[in-house]
Amino acid sequence: MIRPTTGKQRGAVLVISLVLLVMLTLLTVTAQNLSTTNLKTVGNMQFRDEAIAAANRTIAQVLSSPFTTNPVAQSITVDIDNDGDTDYVVAMAQPQCLSAAQAGNAAPSSLSLGTAMTSQTTWTTLWDLDASVGGTNAGGAVVRVHCGVRVLLSESEKTAACP
Repeated sequence: MIRPTTGKQRGAVLVISLVLLVMLTLLTVTAQNLSTTNLKTVGNMQFRDEAIAAANRTIAQVLSSPFTTNPVAQSITVDIDNDGDTDYVVAMAQPQCLSAAQAGNAAPSSLSLGTAMTSQTTWTTLWDLDASVGGTNAGGAVVRVHCGVRVLLSESEKTAACP
């Protein structure tokens, strides 16, 4: 009768199971790290997009005001989610008049305009609006948005606003 030699095989299952357990643990830790990194990336993208929306909202607010009469730098608070709390503070730089050119004559129309409308010289002015959102928000997003706009001004408005 031949006896099986079990003495040489003692502990082999233990070593193999420990190696498999270590590999499984490493795989789990790696998967968790990847998912955490992806979550942070998506969160940062959301904060960046919100900061851009806040800057665009501020530019729209300045454009809807008579900004050419008294162009000043200002700091505007934005509540992006309309919950009553300030979410972003946007630093709006002083609007800059980049250029001014005398507006061309319009094509004749069928309307009869008054003399005040036809004799006044108008100027096409080009303005740069610059809005910056600092890293003081929850996500630490820092963005800067430029907007160029063309504004038709009278002679006196152009003289006051554009050097």
